[in-house]
Amino acid sequence: MSLSREAVLMEYAKCMKSTPYALKTYLQTYDNTVSKYVPLELFPDQVSLVEDYENYNENIALKYRQAGVSTVTAAWSSKKLVFAKKNSPEKVLIIANKLDTAVEVANKIRGFTDQWPSWVGVGFSAEKNSQRHFKLTNGCEVKAVATSKDALRGYTPTILIFDEAAYIEADSDFWAACMASLSTGGKVIVVSTPNGYDAIYYEIYDQSLKGMNEFKISPMVWWKDPRYAKDLSLINVKDVIHYYLNRNEYPNVEIIEYNNKEKNFDEIKELISQGYKPSSSWYESMVKKLKYDKRKVNQELECAFLGSGDNVFDSDMLEDLRVNMVKEPPTKMMGGGLWIWKEPEMGKKYIMGVDVSRGDSEDFSTFQIVDFDTREQVAEYIGKLPPDTLAEICYKWGNMYNAFIVVDITGGMGVTTSLRLRELGYRNMYVDGVDVSNKWKYDPKATEKIPGINFNAKRVQIIATFEEYLRHGFRINSSRLLNEMNTFIYMNGRPDHQKGQHDDLIMSVAMALYVGESSFTSLNKVTNQTKAMIDSWTVNTNDFNRKQFMDPVIPQQHENIKREATKSDYENYLWLFGGRR
Repeated sequence: MSLSREAVLMEYAKCMKSTPYALKTYLQTYDNTVSKYVPLELFPDQVSLVEDYENYNENIALKYRQAGVSTVTAAWSSKKLVFAKKNSPEKVLIIANKLDTAVEVANKIRGFTDQWPSWVGVGFSAEKNSQRHFKLTNGCEVKAVATSKDALRGYTPTILIFDEAAYIEADSDFWAACMASLSTGGKVIVVSTPNGYDAIYYEIYDQSLKGMNEFKISPMVWWKDPRYAKDLSLINVKDVIHYYLNRNEYPNVEIIEYNNKEKNFDEIKELISQGYKPSSSWYESMVKKLKYDKRKVNQELECAFLGSGDNVFDSDMLEDLRVNMVKEPPTKMMGGGLWIWKEPEMGKKYIMGVDVSRGDSEDFSTFQIVDFDTREQVAEYIGKLPPDTLAEICYKWGNMYNAFIVVDITGGMGVTTSLRLRELGYRNMYVDGVDVSNKWKYDPKATEKIPGINFNAKRVQIIATFEEYLRHGFRINSSRLLNEMNTFIYMNGRPDHQKGQHDDLIMSVAMALYVGESSFTSLNKVTNQTKAMIDSWTVNTNDFNRKQFMDPVIPQQHENIKREATKSDYENYLWLFGGRR
């Protein structure tokens, strides 16, 4: 239907004034539930998203799966393109972890662009018209690329869209180059479902929360989506997935139904903060499709960073550590690198784990001191020091705590630290392959070996020991350590840190616990056996006169002479009681 000039001008003004109006009036999207195209209706969270795109130059959308964010972003982009002036064209660049993903968004923009009425006077240019890169007759362009160092070469965007940003594998240099391309103005939109504490999406979100950047967060939750919350209810349970699987165990569970009630989202948000879990038939069906996998549910439905990646450590455990254990150290030394929670105490068994770097690389040198009696982290150091200087620091604090030291000698840097410790005279060190707890099998050649442990050869066992200790109440105090644990994931089945993150503190504490388990636990066993054996030699319950018997091998002493134990005796036989000479 053709419009008069006055009507066209009226519609043009309406579209320029209200983007939600323009999208709803002129664009359609395919609805799988009815198998046909329907008007692009925007529910409240989507309207807020579009308004944020209009009002802010830097945007990050925190979304659940099937939230329609990519569709709405593509529709908004098409409006920016067709209403752009020829003397100020828009150049849209879409970046994703895979080219196919970026092309899919570009095709959505193309599809919406084609729906705008003819009176906007914009069509596709024959100059460039491929799926990956197309132009319009008003000079606007859309280009789709995969993440690479050449993604921005020869193209200066005015609108930069990162799709599934949490899955983009790139370093900070790539991100800096992208932001630099917008230095003369433009918009950047970051869209994704969470994928743990990744180096791009989470970092932007976290820094925005802290006021460290200009990004506007547009949070979206499924329970505000009218498509999925038609039969919304709030269930007062700790774990809704456990509830789905074990309803018979919840005979008196409290459920608030919203089937026929007007939804007050502020009230619902408050109840959720009190522990109620939102549920609906759609949500439960999605949980079932995700095989009741908590990590997948957090990632796809809950917009939760914690527990959404392939985390080594359980998300509930990490949250419990954050709330109930982590605390500021009362003592900070060495420019804030050394944190001390508890001073050394006489008679306690301490173990120090040492992870060594070159001192000039991206990695850090660290040590952790663990009280093995109380199973608690008592001191922590992180910094960039040369291996020999680190040895001197370890020597000082190792002596302060009388600690048993284990050094990671895998990469060669630890060898320097270990040998320097030996030069300084430190003897209380772990030697791989030598059972230092069993003095009956003591190997004199142990001094010929380099003290330390080959971490990579036992990586899985060492990390598994740390995880087991955490589940059984091992106390960590450090927020720095917890931050590393948040970004410690399985990569190709191997526990490792996310790209751009670190795991040095994890390595040092895990080593300490692993060696402590094998050394101190065995040492206690040997000590107890030795004491029992000595007791069996010395305890006499028989009533007979020892003078009636004489051992011809042991010289007899005069009965009036009582020989007292000397300091030398204690030193010579200290090994019987688990001491190290």
